[in-house]
Amino acid sequence: QVQLVESGRGLVQAGGSLRLSCIASCLSFDDYAMGWIRQSPGKEREEVSCTKWSGGSTYYADSVKGRFTISRDNAKNTLYLQMNNLKPEDTAMYYCAAGVTYPLWLWNVDYWGQGTQVTVSS
Repeated sequence: QVQLVESGRGLVQAGGSLRLSCIASCLSFDDYAMGWIRQSPGKEREEVSCTKWSGGSTYYADSVKGRFTISRDNAKNTLYLQMNNLKPEDTAMYYCAAGVTYPLWLWNVDYWGQGTQVTVSS
């Protein structure tokens, strides 16, 4: 059974940094596009960032460009999201996602993690 397990949840002040990790199991990791999707209370899920199988292509939502960096280590079946200069509007549950199609959008995600909470205080 495929599992995506996120870690790195935290409470930080605005301007701070956090690093999220997602470890995949029972998945041919380097055959999948991987990404991060977030959901704030009362809002719809939003694609934050995704990366192609080799990591050579990446996508970022306009709201996080220049602040977030996605990366993957295929040898460790692990996806990362480095988040810098965090803002209160980044507060959300962050979900790791995997799919065979790139870019990774809400509608073509094959597997979801359980989510990890990020809270940014002003």
